Amino acid sequence: MKYRPPTGRKVINGVVSLGASISAVTGLVFLVWITWEVLYRGLTALNWDFFTHLPTPPGVPGGGMANALVGTLVLTGAATVASVPLGLLAGIYLAEFAEDSRLGDLSRFSANVLMGLPSIIVGVFAYSLVVLPLGNFCGYAGVVALAVIMLPVITRTTEDMLRLVPNTLREAALALGAPRWRVTLAVVFRAAKSGLLTGVLLAVARVSGETAPLLFTALNSPYWFHSLADPTPNLTVTIFHYAMSPYPDWQSKAWGASFLITFGVLWITIATRVMLRERKG
Repeated sequence: MKYRPPTGRKVINGVVSLGASISAVTGLVFLVWITWEVLYRGLTALNWDFFTHLPTPPGVPGGGMANALVGTLVLTGAATVASVPLGLLAGIYLAEFAEDSRLGDLSRFSANVLMGLPSIIVGVFAYSLVVLPLGNFCGYAGVVALAVIMLPVITRTTEDMLRLVPNTLREAALALGAPRWRVTLAVVFRAAKSGLLTGVLLAVARVSGETAPLLFTALNSPYWFHSLADPTPNLTVTIFHYAMSPYPDWQSKAWGASFLITFGVLWITIATRVMLRERKG
């Protein structure tokens, strides 16, 4: 065997390590910078009126985003209720019953494609599916768009978490005479409950800052939320409108809403990391 000096390999390893370190530090710097900017500008806009009052007309200072807060919670909650059962069932099927089937492979491929699909395309899909037949923008279309975005995240996370459960638990329960569905719900689900909750939290964090799908579906409203059959107020579209406006008061409130969304997603991410750490432990 021909002798090859290690100098070249060491140089390449050093260059790659240096590039990776610089990339990591760059990402961390931008993360801290954005977080600080949102914190500094957003906290000054938060007050009691921000959480309790409706928006004011253009150019009139004061008011708040109470309607957008309520609308965001309703849209996210409804999308979660719609997508979690379907995502859990799909994940159960992929993990427990379709390990080597063609339908299972096709479902996994479809879920992976949906996870990488631009959200604006999902918004156009919900627009053509709900808004056009109904003839007006509505919260139902926004729920459909957000649920479609959440569904593949929950499905893939559920499958991965269920696969981490040892087969010995399944075999022990089946040996005691329990039916397959009861083994899955009472044994496998209980062993993977923290991971399943993690998947739901990841999906909620995924849609918390979505704007493009809601522009095509729920749109926005300056009034209190009354029904999902009407245009529904929400924080992300309100931020878009306020940040693009020439009014300093609206721009300040856009920073305040950005602060709420950013630190809400940050809290969900931290909670998810803690649960995953407990799951691995």
